[in-house]
This record gives sequence, structure tokens and C-alpha cells, in this order.
Amino acid sequence: MKKEDKIFIAGHRGMVGSAILRKFEQEGFHNLITRTHRDLDLTDQGQVRSFFQEEQPDHVVLAAARVGGIKANSELPAEFIYQNLMIEANVIHQSWTAGVRRLLFLGSSCIYPKFANQPMEESELLTGTLEPTNEPYAIAKIAGIKLCESYSRQYGVDFRSVMPTNLYGPGDNFDLSGSHVVPALIRKFHEAKKEGRSSVEVWGSGNPRREFLHVDDMASACFFVLNLNEGSYKAHTESMLSHINVGAGKDMSIGELATLIAKIIGFEGEIRYDTSKPDGAPRKLLDVGRLERLGWKAQIELKEGLSKTYRWFLENKTVRGV
Repeated sequence: MKKEDKIFIAGHRGMVGSAILRKFEQEGFHNLITRTHRDLDLTDQGQVRSFFQEEQPDHVVLAAARVGGIKANSELPAEFIYQNLMIEANVIHQSWTAGVRRLLFLGSSCIYPKFANQPMEESELLTGTLEPTNEPYAIAKIAGIKLCESYSRQYGVDFRSVMPTNLYGPGDNFDLSGSHVVPALIRKFHEAKKEGRSSVEVWGSGNPRREFLHVDDMASACFFVLNLNEGSYKAHTESMLSHINVGAGKDMSIGELATLIAKIIGFEGEIRYDTSKPDGAPRKLLDVGRLERLGWKAQIELKEGLSKTYRWFLENKTVRGV
């Protein structure tokens, strides 16, 4: 990519999109196109068509999505599948229509089967049954991958997909009704310490294992993958149609995560596990060998990243559901 290229970052106000926007700015890119939901509803085909016809971006980063934790996915399955399908279909199709040179679609590790072989290689996609609690969201994300594959195969475009593991960091959603595990635990332990409570309740048994990646590392990986020349990308991904996992390459149990966050925050009470609540998949660890062979590896250690995230939370408690 050239620094004068027009780059549309869809979802720039979200945690991931804002980190990607920061990364491009840090790298000296200033011809960056953004739109708020009020200005451009990505689920509206007509609005998206008009936007692409007017702006004619050279590259697109599709980070816009309806996201949430296990509670939100369980309670709002229709919103999660409909909104994500519409966003992906509209943006990817209009990118092709407008002649976008390169597109990067951000998926999710939940695309893999509930009992996939661990660590999960890219080839595990569509080899088994999905985790029921987030199946609608996962199906939408799989559709996004297949859209990129199909347009690349049929029209010869360069539409790529990256599959991030569980992300956390500044700009996360700390609303307990829809947040993922890291921001939920940060808020719970912070409020328990502030209020002097003797215990904190955590959903599930604490046994499932998860991998966590700081959002700034994710932004770095996206920038890296977008800048790979087509020959290098094909050589390391078997074909231009393949997606790439992005993760830290190591995991921990939810119980270990809760203990670590409690220590960072300074909560010394009891951690109780509500086993009546769902655990989700028993383990989700990505095989990141493909991306490491290409030359990228995560840099931010979990303890450091969680500490930075908690500091951001303390400085921004009036936003994102707090």
C-alpha cells in the first residue's frame, strides 16, 4: 500500500477499528476514510452502494460488526446473525463493484467447531459442529470468509480474511449485559473492591481455556497482512483464498484469568463460580504458525496488556457502558 492510497476503515469507533485507525495514523497514512453509524448504516444496501460510488476507496478494512459476549449472543441471536450478514454482504459486494484493490475482513475464532483439534489450524474450519451459544454469530463470520473466497476466486480480486482470537484492550465494552470476559471481569473486580464486597461471581466453572490478544497487537497484525505482497501471501497461505489466524499462541483457564485480573486490580476476596451458567467451548487456542512463518508475532504480554486496559478503564469510566 502507498501512503496516499484511500483506505476505508469500517467500524473505526469500535475497539478493533479504532486500534487499526491508530496504527495507520502512526504509520503515516492520512487519507483514511471513516463513517459513523449515523452517517452510514452498513446494513443498508443503498447507503453502502452510494458511499462506495462516491468515495472509491483503494483499500478496505472491514472491522465493523455486531459483537458481544456469551450473554448477548444467547439473548440476541437474530441481531447477531442478521446485522453481521448484512454488513459483510454489502461491504464486500460494493468493494468489488467499486474496484477496491485489497480488502481485509476480520472474523472470529468462534468460526471453528466446538470440539476442534487444539491448537486450531485454519483447516479446522467447517469440520464439525459449532458452539451453540454463539452459532448465529459464527455462521455470519463464516459467511464473510466465504464471501471473500468466492469473490477472489470468481473475479480475481484480492480479498483477505484474518481470524483473531479473543481481543481486549482500550475502547472495549464494559457493559455487563453485552461485554466479553476480560472487560466483564475488570468491571466486576473493580466494583467489588470499591464497594468492599467479600466475593465476586464468575459465570461458568472457570475451567474453559481461552487465548487473549491485545487489540494493539491485532491492529499490528492487520497492517502487516494488508501490506503483504500477493506473491508472499499466496506462498504462505496455500492460496489467496485462505484465511489467517491471529493470536498470541498460548492460552489459560478462565479461573486463571480471573485470579490474574483480581491481583492486578487489588481485589483480595473470594472468587465464586456459577456453574449454572454456560461454559461455552472447552478450549479455544489458535494455531498461529502460518502468521509467524510470514514474519509476525504478538508482542504484548497478557499481564502488561491487562494492566494497561485497567488503567484505560479507570480513565474512561464514563464511556462504553460504565
